[in-house]
Amino acid sequence: MSSTEEQSAGIWQTIREAPGPVKALLVGVFVNKLGWFLQVFLVLFLTTSKGFTPVQAGTALGVYGGGSVIGLIIGGSLTDKIGPRAAVMISMFGMAGFVLAIAYVPSYAAVVVVVALAGAVGQFYRPASAALLTELTPQNRQVMTFAIYRLAMNLGTTAAPLIGAALVAVSWNLLFIGEAVAALAYAAVAIVALPRRTKPVSEVSAAEPQPKGSYVAVLRDHKYVLFLVCMFINAAIYMQYLAVLPLHMNVEGFSTWWYSAMVALNGFIVITCELLVTKVVQNKPARTVAMVGFVLLGGGLAFYALPGGLAIFVIGTLLWTLAEIVGGPTMFAYPGMAAPKPLLGRYVGGAHAMFGLGSALGPFLGVWVWNSAGTQVWLWCGVLAAIGLVLAYFGMAPARAEETTELAPITEVAEVAEGGKA
Repeated sequence: MSSTEEQSAGIWQTIREAPGPVKALLVGVFVNKLGWFLQVFLVLFLTTSKGFTPVQAGTALGVYGGGSVIGLIIGGSLTDKIGPRAAVMISMFGMAGFVLAIAYVPSYAAVVVVVALAGAVGQFYRPASAALLTELTPQNRQVMTFAIYRLAMNLGTTAAPLIGAALVAVSWNLLFIGEAVAALAYAAVAIVALPRRTKPVSEVSAAEPQPKGSYVAVLRDHKYVLFLVCMFINAAIYMQYLAVLPLHMNVEGFSTWWYSAMVALNGFIVITCELLVTKVVQNKPARTVAMVGFVLLGGGLAFYALPGGLAIFVIGTLLWTLAEIVGGPTMFAYPGMAAPKPLLGRYVGGAHAMFGLGSALGPFLGVWVWNSAGTQVWLWCGVLAAIGLVLAYFGMAPARAEETTELAPITEVAEVAEGGKA
């Protein structure tokens, strides 16, 4: 295949020529997300079935979010130490057990502990899955592969609340059984189809110095730390569509239906258009794509501060949705592009953790600014996006020649491990 054909690989070609384990991983993630009920229904379950107060239920949901961030960090370490396949299996078997336990533990304290464990263990699979996609996919196809991965997750996540509602109509226990079954299905995929851990890089070339396997080594990569801050900023301002946008539209006199329409518009465009847009941008420099994404994200959110009624909300939503489909796949593929192989799991886990932390803190901070400054919160989102753009410019700059000599790209190291030509 010529280099031109490689560069122009489309959606179906990428899927068709993907290794079997990659296809299996995409199916496993989709099935798992079909049963991702806990976060959606936890508050309702604790208040209606368990009889806890709304404050207690909200606190439990917050604990779940905190556990998820910690789980992403731990999952990155597990991926590097025991391999992606084993990390996925531990995550899914553990999640199945903890989810079932939530339905039967007797006290609120026990519920909080189990929810925290479910949040943490249930996230081990994310750095592992992303690391495995990176290891098994040629670098020039990683952005498209991550776009397909995001589509599988989005489709599953979109359908999950509908399936969960049907199960709750029969029994709350059936809801938790359903999530456990979905987790076990992904574990089965990992056992059958995902590869065992590849040969350590140290066995490939013991003469080459390798970075020490810890998050301290990740933090020593100062450029990558700037990228991690980008991920936090991206998530924190992105989440305002769930936190501040409904408050703003309500103040402007629009019903909940109109807010739901904005959310549905975003979901529809992401599901139907992200792969098509990724086909265009997948071979552009990652730094350029991320910077364009920040321009669109900050511009779309800042647009909400303008007067003009419903049209302003529609146009703003279209702009930041375009940011999501332009920059999302590249931002999530970049950790694998930047990571040395011994730290692949930690690089990926760190990026996911920072995005998760931004997602958790963003709504709280956004509502606080909204209560203090009203629509100026959207202008602050624009300012933060501009900061993210600058950080992306420096943090995602191409590696210098001496850096690439010290740490070979992942794809080259993998080829050496397989006996190929670097």
